[in-house]
Amino acid sequence: MMHSSEGKKEHKILRKLLTYVGRFFVWFFVTVAILAGGLYEMLFLVNRGPSAHVRDLFVASVMESSAGGILAEMYLSGEEIASIQARNRTIENNDITDTSMVTVVAAAQAQDPSESQADPSGSVEADPDTGFIYDDPDGDGIEIHDVHGETYSGMMMIVYDPSRVVVSAIPQFTHGYRGWTLQQHVENNGAVAGINGGKYEDESGLGMGAWPEGVVISRGVIRCGDPGAMYGVYGFNEDNILICGRMSSNYAQSIGIRDAVTFGPALIVNGKCSQCSGVGGGLNPRTAIGQRSDGAVLLLVIEGRKTSSLGASMADLIDVMLDYGAVNAANLDGGMSSSMFYNGEQLVDNCTLRQTRTIPTAFVVLPLEQDDDDGE
Repeated sequence: MMHSSEGKKEHKILRKLLTYVGRFFVWFFVTVAILAGGLYEMLFLVNRGPSAHVRDLFVASVMESSAGGILAEMYLSGEEIASIQARNRTIENNDITDTSMVTVVAAAQAQDPSESQADPSGSVEADPDTGFIYDDPDGDGIEIHDVHGETYSGMMMIVYDPSRVVVSAIPQFTHGYRGWTLQQHVENNGAVAGINGGKYEDESGLGMGAWPEGVVISRGVIRCGDPGAMYGVYGFNEDNILICGRMSSNYAQSIGIRDAVTFGPALIVNGKCSQCSGVGGGLNPRTAIGQRSDGAVLLLVIEGRKTSSLGASMADLIDVMLDYGAVNAANLDGGMSSSMFYNGEQLVDNCTLRQTRTIPTAFVVLPLEQDDDDGE
């Protein structure tokens, strides 16, 4: 009788446990269904709702990402998406850099660190020859500035000496190889800073970062690029002037380009800005490179897809580059690849969903007084 009583108690406990577990799973699946339904309705309102501006901005943003396009494709046809993209795009300036508009000069701070200390009052004098303001208290020839806009925040790095900025490329371009993180690009070249570089194969956001697309030129060697095909080429020539324009890898080599990658669009060429129609593109993490008329290099990285920073449009990049005096500038790879590394610290990293992105190319900044050929 005692065994029978204990068995009934155990059976009762088991039934209660199964009841609680069953209720939990019912609650869980109902909650997930409600959230999924709510998300579906929210996305429906964004894509099919009354605001054409919100729809265009959303579609332009998700279609720029490797995997996010499905959030628009669930509700809109291919023709509708193509029409939205055609109305909201950057109309690129197709000129090629006029090198006479840039005169590379040495900043006083890089030449004489004793003159680079900031004024105790906090004021910084403009350079009498160029009109640009130099603020380099540590004498490393690099400035770092926070940048902010209505929808974004990020970092601007100014490198006074453009000869220090080179393209780092992984040893092999192959589908069976993994690229380097930005930190590895910087460290493997003995560099002090860097930003992500050019275009690469990244199917559904799952690419290994080892197969670049377009042109890759590193230390004067063409590493990638069909000799006869036309690409957007952005990089430095042997005179350390940033060249922006569409050209073949053969032509790029013929005009003495030493380090370059492909992405785009060009933002500013010879002081003339590309035009943005409609929203001009979505709000996303961005990376851009530019150059002032005194030769100083502008490296810009914007955070995005966060509550604190939704991201920047191409028009935003143009505005920031103009604010910092760019006469030439171009958009580089963006999204989760957008990152900036400086003095052993990741200043900007847009990889929040998984491990840091591996990429085939990067623009890195060599230490002061290091010859370009010393990097590996």
